[in-house]
Amino acid sequence: MRGIAAATPSNIPTLSSFGHDPWWLVILKVLVIFLFLMLGTLFMIWAERKVIARMQQRPGPNRAGKFGLLQSLMDGIKLPLKEDIVPRTVDKVLFWLAPAIAAIPAFIGFAVIPWGPIVSIAGHRTPLQLTDLPVAVLLLLAMSSMGVYGIVLAGWASRSPYPLLGALRSSAQVISYEIAMGLAFVPVFLYAGSLSTSQIVASQIHGAEFHFFGYIWHWPSWYAILLLPSFLIYIITMVGETNRLPFDLPEGEGEIVAGHMTEYSSLKFALFYLAEYVNMITVSGLATTLFLGGWRAPWPLSAWASFDNGWWPVLWFLLKVAGFMFFFVWLRGSLPRIRYDQLMRLGWKVLIPAALAWTLIVATARVYRNQGASPALYIIAGGIIVVLLTLLWRWESAPQRAERLAAEATEARLASGEAEPEPAFPTPPLDLPHYHGIGIATSRPVLAGVADDEAKEVSSA
Repeated sequence: MRGIAAATPSNIPTLSSFGHDPWWLVILKVLVIFLFLMLGTLFMIWAERKVIARMQQRPGPNRAGKFGLLQSLMDGIKLPLKEDIVPRTVDKVLFWLAPAIAAIPAFIGFAVIPWGPIVSIAGHRTPLQLTDLPVAVLLLLAMSSMGVYGIVLAGWASRSPYPLLGALRSSAQVISYEIAMGLAFVPVFLYAGSLSTSQIVASQIHGAEFHFFGYIWHWPSWYAILLLPSFLIYIITMVGETNRLPFDLPEGEGEIVAGHMTEYSSLKFALFYLAEYVNMITVSGLATTLFLGGWRAPWPLSAWASFDNGWWPVLWFLLKVAGFMFFFVWLRGSLPRIRYDQLMRLGWKVLIPAALAWTLIVATARVYRNQGASPALYIIAGGIIVVLLTLLWRWESAPQRAERLAAEATEARLASGEAEPEPAFPTPPLDLPHYHGIGIATSRPVLAGVADDEAKEVSSA
């Protein structure tokens, strides 16, 4: 029986493949990653404006360059040239450090994301990845957490109420969603048997085999399919980690002006703006690595070895990342900002319990599979856990449903003209005489330059 190999084993990087590059090749990889993130940010800002403009039936940027492609570059040149205003009361050291602390970890996190197999560059065989670690995913989580310190310090150093509110929101938000994000990764670690990003990509090479026209084919093996709940939880948490709509509470313009960035201008404001988009690219690359097979070609193209060799995998990686970036834009153009209590409720009452329950189910399944037990046992156990979680969710949401039904009944009663029932607790009358100026010592106000009849009208009003 003939089979189509998914990739030659020689081009799949392992932990032993790193640490042997010459110094010039390491510098080249660093420059490529830096330029990719910078140019990706410029293109992403343009694409976001264009896509949202199309959704809202507007032209979008169309002046600077062909199709407005140079608009983001012109904005990037304009921002550092604007006046840099620093309030006198700020903590200047932290005020200057905060933008750098927000931007630098986003660049560092991309260093452990693989964007291709082992290729030959100037006669040196090297993986298309700057470096890898046995705990590479934990490094990404640490960099994500460090980036939030920039937002928190920016709000604290500004010594202004609105930036401080944005910093407080950010600290609470990252605690809520970082826990759920970490729990969403645990099933991936259990299936892959490693925390190394290159090993996680390699573990998604083959799914179950089946025969078709004399060839051995494989079902999709992406963890986005095998571990769908983990994938969905990560999708929600990565939006919360990047402070994007509908979770951009730290910079809620309608409530706290601009949040942690209220007092920032010029280059320091541009660094916060850059950090947001670089973080979007980094979390999209992490989602591609952990759940969509990384740089490997999508099924069924992965059945042919030629699509996973050479420089083709870079194209598949970029297409997957672009899909996640479009998802960010689509959310921003579709959903409004949620309330802060809804943000906290979603993080603590939905995502974290769901991630914990799913992790327990996956861990139980792996234990029973390793011990050779029947799959039916843990399938039944998983079904029981799902039923219990559904009942718990129904019990938690019962008060909200009761409030909603009571409000709907009140609206229906008012619409039909029925009298509102007496309240169950004493309330003061709202139509007291002194509300209308009756019984007040000064029965009529004396208004300078106002006629007597007009003063009577004002007093009666």
